[in-house]
Amino acid sequence: MNTVTVADEAAIQYAADLLRQGNLVAFPTETVYGLGADALNPSAVKRIFAAKGRPTNHPLIVHIASAHLLSDWAINVPDEAYQLAAQFWPGPLAMIVNKRSHIPNEVTGGQDTVGLRVPNHPIALKLLHTFGGGIAAPSANRFCRISPTQAQHVAEELGRAVELILDGGACQVGVESTIIDLTGKQPRLLRPGQISVTALEEVLQTKLLTVLSHETNQHIAPGMMAVHYAPSTPAILCSGADIDNMAETWIRQGKRVGKLLLQPSLTVSQEHDLCLPAQAEDYAQGLYAALRILDSWQLGVILIEQPPTSITWQAVNDRLKKATHRA
Repeated sequence: MNTVTVADEAAIQYAADLLRQGNLVAFPTETVYGLGADALNPSAVKRIFAAKGRPTNHPLIVHIASAHLLSDWAINVPDEAYQLAAQFWPGPLAMIVNKRSHIPNEVTGGQDTVGLRVPNHPIALKLLHTFGGGIAAPSANRFCRISPTQAQHVAEELGRAVELILDGGACQVGVESTIIDLTGKQPRLLRPGQISVTALEEVLQTKLLTVLSHETNQHIAPGMMAVHYAPSTPAILCSGADIDNMAETWIRQGKRVGKLLLQPSLTVSQEHDLCLPAQAEDYAQGLYAALRILDSWQLGVILIEQPPTSITWQAVNDRLKKATHRA
């Protein structure tokens, strides 16, 4: 496994060649780092599942270079898809549409639909244009664990399972894309992200249905597990008013406690306390890196201060709920 800081076209060409040979390449997007394979090569796609330990019935998102390629990958593309693409692509929005027959079942989990998006990152876009095809790419981490927002996170978690990591620095969004399902009579939100429900409804001029993880047993899109994005250390979501008392309770039980706090906060007093900004987008950008740091400290428990519950925090709260859920 090599990590390459992308500074020239040679690195992109090398990555594209590796993909054509059926290898795995990790690359940055604006959301998180993806673990990429040629979306039309079933054997290569199977390597993604093996590397992540991901169940094969969980579909992958295919990254494409342009909205003009929608009809190459989907049939009966609804007008809503083009409307959303015009507004939000390149960007952190994935759309579930009816797939074309040439897309391998390995990509779609055996379903008749496929998730597509155009990432808004210069390295990802250069790679897609150079490769000349679709790249199936879930987050480059072990299944259900914390998503990677830096190249070193990928190296630490996947090691030699990936042939090349393209290092594009820290991801700017920091949480996975919004996912919307356009295959039914009414658009459905499957996973919240930086692009809000309000923004989507404004473009579509209709209300979205929201499908919660516990309401379906069918994994029609990534991130629909009740437990996801989770550290190995048990994590608990609690109010700012309760977090210090809860910490003291765990300490009395002999546990080493770490806290993830919301600035501004007066409770940053312990060695294993971290703070994230009180603005939703800035918090999201730093969330996974902070969870990884806390997880590396071999604590007994991680206490996470509950952020606001307004619509701007929907994606963050979705990730925190799943990171702190215990099956």
